[in-house]
Amino acid sequence: MMWNGTTVSVEVRGNVALVTLNRPENANVLNLPMGRELLEAAIACGKHPAVRAVVLTGAGKHFCFGGDLRGMMGEGGAVDSYLRELTSFLHQAISHFVRMDAPVIAAVNGTAAGAGVGLVAMADMAICSESSKFSLAYTGVALTPDGSTSFFLPRLIGAKRAMELILTNRPVTAQEALQWGLVNQVVADGEQVNEAMKLAEKLAAGPTRAFGKAKRLLAGANGALESHLVLESETIAQQAASAEGVEGIQAFLDKRKPQYK
Repeated sequence: MMWNGTTVSVEVRGNVALVTLNRPENANVLNLPMGRELLEAAIACGKHPAVRAVVLTGAGKHFCFGGDLRGMMGEGGAVDSYLRELTSFLHQAISHFVRMDAPVIAAVNGTAAGAGVGLVAMADMAICSESSKFSLAYTGVALTPDGSTSFFLPRLIGAKRAMELILTNRPVTAQEALQWGLVNQVVADGEQVNEAMKLAEKLAAGPTRAFGKAKRLLAGANGALESHLVLESETIAQQAASAEGVEGIQAFLDKRKPQYK
C-alpha cells in the first residue's frame, strides 16, 4: 500500500496506482475527510516515479453516491462554508488527475451519482459493469452540479443530453453510457477493476510524457477547467444554504416529497 487514508487508499501494482474510494458502508459518499484524502491521493500518484497509469474505483457495491447530504445538513447554517471547503479539495483532486501525465481510468461498480458522475467524466477513460447506473441527482435535492459534471458532461454527451440529465435526474444505464460516450467499455459485473487494470498496464508501458502532453492539449481545447470548477463550488454552496436547498436536502433525508415555494 503506497498511501492509505481512512476514506481513500492507493495501492501501487507495478506501474499502476489503484485508487479506491473507501466508505463502502455509505456508498462512498464524499465527505470532508474523503475530499481531503482524494486530493492527497492524486498528489501522491502524480509525484510517485513508478506510477505511469491510475485506476480509480469504489469499494463495495457502488462507485460513489456523490456528496454526503447528511453530513451537509449536520453543518446547519454553515453548510455553504462546508461545501466550499469540500469542493475545494474535490476540485483540486480532479485538476491533478486531469493534468498529470499518467492516464486515469475509472472502473465503475454499481451506481455513480452526483459528483461520482463527475469522477467518471473527468477520467481519461472509463470502464463500467453491466449493472452500472449513472444519475446526476443534484436538482432532485435542489442543488446544482459540482465535481466537474457541468464542465465535462456537455463535452462528452452533448448539451441537450446533459441538460436532460440535470433536469430530470433519470438514471442512465451502462449501455446508454457507452452509446453516449460517457464510458469506453461495459464488462461483466465484478470484472471492471480487472479490465481497467489490464488497460492501465498496457498504457503504463507506453510513452507517459507524451500521454501527459496529449492530455493537457485536450484539456486546453476543452477550455478553462479550473475557473469553471470555482463557479461550480460557489453555486452549489449558495444553493445549499438557500431555503430551497435546505428543503430539498431535508426532504430527501426524511424520505418525503419536498415542498418548494
